[in-house]
Amino acid sequence: MMLSAGFVLASSTGALAMGPMVDAMDQDVSGGTVTAEKIMAGENGWLVVHRTDKDMKPGPVVGYAPIKKGENMDVAAILQEPVKSGEMLMLMVHSEAGGMKTGVYEYTLGAKEDGPIKPDGKLVMKVIHAE
Repeated sequence: MMLSAGFVLASSTGALAMGPMVDAMDQDVSGGTVTAEKIMAGENGWLVVHRTDKDMKPGPVVGYAPIKKGENMDVAAILQEPVKSGEMLMLMVHSEAGGMKTGVYEYTLGAKEDGPIKPDGKLVMKVIHAE
C-alpha cells in the first residue's frame, strides 16, 4: 500500500515537470462551447479561445474559461460568438497576472493584462478545427 502511494506521487510530480500544455482535438462546436481535454498550467489563469487561420497567428478572442495551477481536465469555454464548421480555433493558456482584478478576465488582443504565457518565448497553445 505504501509503495502504491509513492508511485502515484511520483507520477503526479512527473506530470507537472513536463511543463505547460494544451491537449485538444477537432470538435463539434454547434453547442456553443469548445473543450480542451487536458491543460497543464504553472499558475492560475485562463484557457483562451482565439480565432486563427492558416497563418497560425492568434486573432480575436471568442471564448475563455478559468484554469487552476496544475492539471485541468475537460475545460469547456463558452463561445461568445458563432463559430462555423471548418473554422480554426487556437486554444491558448493565458496568465492571471497583470490585471486589476483577480478572477476577472481582462485581456484584449495585444494587452499585457491576463496575457498569454510564453515559456522559452513560445505560446502554449493547440490549434483545432471546428466541426
